[in-house]
Amino acid sequence: MSADLEEQEDEQLALLSILGPEEFVRKEPKRAGEIRVCAELPAGFTVSLKEGDTLRQYEMSFLPPLHLTFELPEDYPSSSPPSFTLSCSWLTHTQLSALSAQLTDLYWATGGSVVLFTWVHFLKEEALRFLDVHALLELPSDERGAQYHEQDSLNAALSHPKNAQHTLESGLTDDQSCSASDPHDLSAPSLEAERPAPIRLTASQALLSQLLIHDAAQKQRAFATTVFDCGVCALWASSVSSVCGCPTVATSSAGLVLAQLCKLQITEGNVQGVTCPETDCPASPTPAQVRSLVGEELFSRYDRLLLQNTLDCMPDVTYCPRRSCGSAVILEKFSNAAMCSVCSFAFCVACKKTYHGAEDCQRREIVRRQAEHGGVDLPQSQEGMKALWDDYSSGSMQRKRLLESRYGRQALQVTMEAILSEDWIMLNIKYCPHCFCRIQKNGGCNMMTCSQCWRQFCWACLAILTSMSAGKHFEEGTCTR
Repeated sequence: MSADLEEQEDEQLALLSILGPEEFVRKEPKRAGEIRVCAELPAGFTVSLKEGDTLRQYEMSFLPPLHLTFELPEDYPSSSPPSFTLSCSWLTHTQLSALSAQLTDLYWATGGSVVLFTWVHFLKEEALRFLDVHALLELPSDERGAQYHEQDSLNAALSHPKNAQHTLESGLTDDQSCSASDPHDLSAPSLEAERPAPIRLTASQALLSQLLIHDAAQKQRAFATTVFDCGVCALWASSVSSVCGCPTVATSSAGLVLAQLCKLQITEGNVQGVTCPETDCPASPTPAQVRSLVGEELFSRYDRLLLQNTLDCMPDVTYCPRRSCGSAVILEKFSNAAMCSVCSFAFCVACKKTYHGAEDCQRREIVRRQAEHGGVDLPQSQEGMKALWDDYSSGSMQRKRLLESRYGRQALQVTMEAILSEDWIMLNIKYCPHCFCRIQKNGGCNMMTCSQCWRQFCWACLAILTSMSAGKHFEEGTCTR
């Protein structure tokens, strides 16, 4: 008997040393304990739930642990196996029964040796394969339509018919369990009367939600305890913080670098450049992360510029033409009329003038009506307009009076200048193919970089370019650098 007790003590000390206090809890002074075993999942493991015609599938890396609660008799391991309880929220009673029978067989196969670590190894590495679950776990649908609150778990304590020393439990809670013949039968009145649930899910939906929440929490935990090579400061550190899930802001020095990078981009007005520093990561930090990195003053500027850039990229948004206002105005489909919600100014979307109903607002029509005051129409061609303007601007006072008497002073001094300015803009200004911001090319090659969104494009054909494709575009295409 003393030899059995010594082996029990050595076995539990070894389990505590190997598994740690999170996976093995010893219950003293009794010869008992609880072991939490997480089954190893293969790559691409999927959990599915089919309800009617709806099929939900999710790829998971972690499942909630199997709980093995045991008590060692005095004559263990020489004569008797441990009495134990096996529980798991995502296995059925049939599957738990099969696993329990296999655990018992493993003890008898040892010939009177300690078996707890063998059980842990089997549940961790071989349980799914033993149950013929390889890459897909199909959750049973709730045919009865029993419902319960999202935070409740599945409960069932089931007696094993062959061995009175151990019990099966499917989905134990911390404070209670209930007996049932079906691990997914949640029709017990104690559950329904315990507390009303404003959001009610079927038992299968709640189980799937529990699995997803556990998987996400374990993935975050694994990320937080993994050591990465930081891409900002090139130091090894535990990735305790990150902008987007990349192992980037892993050290305090990297955090300072990222903060300075964000401050510089916001100060220069390039809010699109506030992104993850990793080369291949396109993600951006959340507003809360930006606020913590740059402070309140720069965050206010960031928030304002980010809203402005977002509105500039929206095709159904324009701006109030009043200089004292300039507020964003949402356009209506199939209408040239718009009204500013701030200053209540109604204007034409096409010409940005006071709304004039269905009357034509094309530029040449405006020129024609304004030129009627002089009695003679202004030239309709670009060359004629420019020649007339050169004649008027460089002519003598007598020549100017003659032209004003023929075309009208307002047409020459106001309309001509405005039209020529618009023509110059049309000839010398192009729109960024990504954010549609107006850009003037004042020299250099045809490879342009937009100062608003920092996208590279070809000035000749307006094709969006990358650093990798730019050379090939100019070498093999029709555009010249």
